[in-house]
Amino acid sequence: MWQPPVVYKSSCSIDVAHFPYDVQTCILKIGSWTYDGFKVDLRHMDEQQGNNIVDVGVDLSEFYMSVEWDILEVPAVRNEKFYTCCDEPYLDITFNITMRRKTLFYTVNIIIPCMGISFLTVLTFYLPSDSGEKVTLSISILISLHVFFLLVVEIIPPTSLVVPLLGKYLIFAMILVSISICVTVVVLNVHFRSPQTHRMAPWVKSVFVNLLPQFLFIKRPKYNIETSGTTSFTGSCQIHGCGPPLTQQVTENLLAATIYMESPTEVKGQIIRNECLLHTNTQVKVHRSCFCVRFIAEHTKLLEDSTKVKEDWKYVAMVLDRLFLWIFTLAVLAGTAGIILQAPTLYDDRIPIIENKKIDFSGISAGRCRPSQ
Repeated sequence: MWQPPVVYKSSCSIDVAHFPYDVQTCILKIGSWTYDGFKVDLRHMDEQQGNNIVDVGVDLSEFYMSVEWDILEVPAVRNEKFYTCCDEPYLDITFNITMRRKTLFYTVNIIIPCMGISFLTVLTFYLPSDSGEKVTLSISILISLHVFFLLVVEIIPPTSLVVPLLGKYLIFAMILVSISICVTVVVLNVHFRSPQTHRMAPWVKSVFVNLLPQFLFIKRPKYNIETSGTTSFTGSCQIHGCGPPLTQQVTENLLAATIYMESPTEVKGQIIRNECLLHTNTQVKVHRSCFCVRFIAEHTKLLEDSTKVKEDWKYVAMVLDRLFLWIFTLAVLAGTAGIILQAPTLYDDRIPIIENKKIDFSGISAGRCRPSQ
């Protein structure tokens, strides 16, 4: 049995495609280029007759538990190869060390906060437009995701071959937040429209006011405003001012008519001239007052119509918010599941070899060299 008095150090390339839920396999090959297989018969100490594979080919009795990796498999394989240069075989023993990354640290400190920030994108569409904080919330979420992306860049090995799993999720979340900012700007534009700047098309009212709310579980409160279609005035008109009301004037006119019948002719002429002048002044005041009342009524009706159109635009914006709320909720759930579920460690239920109590490492050696017979 050959025990080399050296410590071998080896390095292997890391595939970060599924970081931090990745499984890595490092290969360590031990062989001789100086002596061929006829001179050195290289075999593993625990190799069975007729079987070139040893399931546990490394002595792990002095192995210290790693806080970052779990060792899953350490098989050893004896290979016998022939090359074009020579007729003799060349032997080697290849150790395949399979390791699985422990994901608790990355899950608690990166994955869960990143998922929480991504789901905050949905709340952007639940925030009322009148608050004025919708765009601010979206930009804050985008900045937070950018900070997480910088942390991931510092953790993973620098490579341009593949994008890690966590990087894919962060890019997906950043794209989603960027789209939500654009959509939020459109919704705010719809929310603050007025009849003086925009005219609501019939199909917009039919789709976003009458049709979509039924499928989005939105019910608009009903309120009745009693308005008349025409500005017509009927009945008596009573004017309040410095003078007496019209009813009082009518009573006074009847009393004046009685006095007129009992007056002489010269006095009657003066009474007629005074009554005509009084009647003319009263009629002008009545017409002027009715014109003012009519103007106020028309102005009030225009304000009510304008307010109704504004409320319709606000309702359309609310329907758009609810529509994008459901769309982005489904997008976040589907994207999160589609990216995270690609991780191979989620389906790997192998027990780490160091935790398997049935394996005894006391009699396992790294390898040995037998002299040729």
